[in-house]
Amino acid sequence: MSTASISTTPPPEKVVPRREPKPGLILATIVTCQLMLVLDATIVNIALPKIRPALHFSEASQSWVLNAYTLAFGGLLLLGGRAGDILGRRRMFVSGVIVFTVASFIGGLAVDSGMLLASRALQGVGAAMAGPSMLALIITTFPEGAPRVKAMSLFTAVSSAGGSVGLLLGGMLTTWGSWRLVMYINVPIGAVAAIAAARLLNESPRQQGRFDVPGAITSVLGMSSLVFGFINASEHGWSDSVTLVAFVAAVVLLTAFVITESRVEFPVFPLRLLSDSTRARGYGTYVLIVGAMFSMFYFMPQFMQRVLGYSPMRAGLAFLPLTVTLFAVSRFVPKLLPRFGPRPLIAVGTALITGALFLLSRIHTDSGFTGALLVPFLMFGLGGAIAFSPIALNIMSGLSPRDSGAGSGLMQACQQIGAALGIAVLVTVSTSAEKGSHSSNPNVNFTHGLDTGLLVGSGIALAVFLISLTLKPKAPAAGAVPTPAPAVE
Repeated sequence: MSTASISTTPPPEKVVPRREPKPGLILATIVTCQLMLVLDATIVNIALPKIRPALHFSEASQSWVLNAYTLAFGGLLLLGGRAGDILGRRRMFVSGVIVFTVASFIGGLAVDSGMLLASRALQGVGAAMAGPSMLALIITTFPEGAPRVKAMSLFTAVSSAGGSVGLLLGGMLTTWGSWRLVMYINVPIGAVAAIAAARLLNESPRQQGRFDVPGAITSVLGMSSLVFGFINASEHGWSDSVTLVAFVAAVVLLTAFVITESRVEFPVFPLRLLSDSTRARGYGTYVLIVGAMFSMFYFMPQFMQRVLGYSPMRAGLAFLPLTVTLFAVSRFVPKLLPRFGPRPLIAVGTALITGALFLLSRIHTDSGFTGALLVPFLMFGLGGAIAFSPIALNIMSGLSPRDSGAGSGLMQACQQIGAALGIAVLVTVSTSAEKGSHSSNPNVNFTHGLDTGLLVGSGIALAVFLISLTLKPKAPAAGAVPTPAPAVE
């Protein structure tokens, strides 16, 4: 065991009567918070044209309104998952929601770019505290089988639809009010969610042991370097010296992290979770499919506003068919899983996403919404609804309660890495293709680059489809079904 470890063995705790479980209210609280965290990654996209002049951002620096959140969120997720296991998941969940809510309020008050960026980074810290505990709370609240499948289906539907909901809500708030509302909207939601969680949730038993300080440091710095490398690559290119330094640092730090985790008794992330080849491929699949899907959420709002001349609200409303389809179809996934298993559903869902992105890669400057965008949007929503819940269940199924925090932390880290990687790769591809187009019409050049990026996105989704054919469902692990235990405060 490392000598740099700090003892976190908790003192004897007061045992209190458990709250009577209210699964419906608990799930409503968790998915509401998840929606708040996920949509915050995109809700400011449409508000950026208003934020930039108001707070005097430059063309280059405005991207950090998005990046500051992604960097803090992605960099701290593994640590957040382990902290929930040690300190208690209810405590971390409620604390994270409070931090996120306070940060949102500060962001709404921002008087300059520095204040807004600091608030966005603080939002990412709160999200990293609360995020991993959400999936862990679902795992420990709902037993294996139909109850957990239904809960996970709703959670993943909210997670995959959050991007489009953010665009829709951002367009409405920006058009009808002020860009500050995209920050203030989180305040009442977060306050109610924090109060509800504190009243409804039983605290999880805290794990005994020592906190892995070297693992915490190398995981935070390594993950932050990796995410920053992808962010910088999307802005300055893959050969930029800062990008290369970030990736080298990420490799060194994450290698040190793996070595550390293999030697300590109480690691931040138990490497045994990756010894299951199906789960390991599930994590890889999640990174790739999120990266592919973000190509659509990143490119299409720009196309609709820049080429088709849509207002921010109209661009947001264009995602409504996708969002409605995703939520509507997600209700039937719990009935399909027991009958077909996860592999066929993942294959069908990723095939639909592949087809949707391919069709979108054929659009041109004269394309209209009904003729060119509606069908791919519906396919995209249908594919996301069918695929995401089985992918998540294949990753989380069989995890013991003691590993659920670390497992969910890595899953959400995969989502952030996938988004950063997808944007970095596809922006590089689209920018290169746009520069290679020599039309006198800049919209034609932009659309050519966009089409190329979406085509590469469809190729990534196709790779996920092929990987899905090799996945195998896992049997529940011993201890995977939670057993009642005294609540602690």
